[in-house]
Amino acid sequence: MFMHAADDTRSRYLTDENATLALGAQLAAAMQPGMTVFLEGDLGAGKTTLTRGILRGMGFAGRVKSPTYTLVEPYAVSNLNLYHFDLYRFQDPMEWVDAGFRDYFNPHSICLIEWADKAAGLLPTADWTIRLEPFADGRNIEIQAHTEHGKACLAQLAPTP
Repeated sequence: MFMHAADDTRSRYLTDENATLALGAQLAAAMQPGMTVFLEGDLGAGKTTLTRGILRGMGFAGRVKSPTYTLVEPYAVSNLNLYHFDLYRFQDPMEWVDAGFRDYFNPHSICLIEWADKAAGLLPTADWTIRLEPFADGRNIEIQAHTEHGKACLAQLAPTP
């Protein structure tokens, strides 16, 4: 269950990788086409694990890998395209423009972006920002909605009573 910090924020402690994958499946059920989601956290915080859980929750059974070297990994799930970006290696925000990724952001796709700050000012507004932070033996997660679309999707996640 989530702690209900505010109408536009949810937080939770995840005990291990399996809890992170399970949360990803929950998030998948609340996500809608057209969403842009920023994934924040240090290296090894669980961003790709969470993405794997989201994809599994959407019914994707194939291999899910980190896009660290490819910059983007595309996944076709039902009638939806999910794009998982990792901008860690960008040295200049203009690399985003040069890469030609703008067309990936459309009403028929979901874009998950790691290291979005590397293309600051050039990306669409995030519907959600998901922050993962190692804590004790697991990790804390906070999901914040920034748009009306994001708030509507976030409202589908049940808070802890």
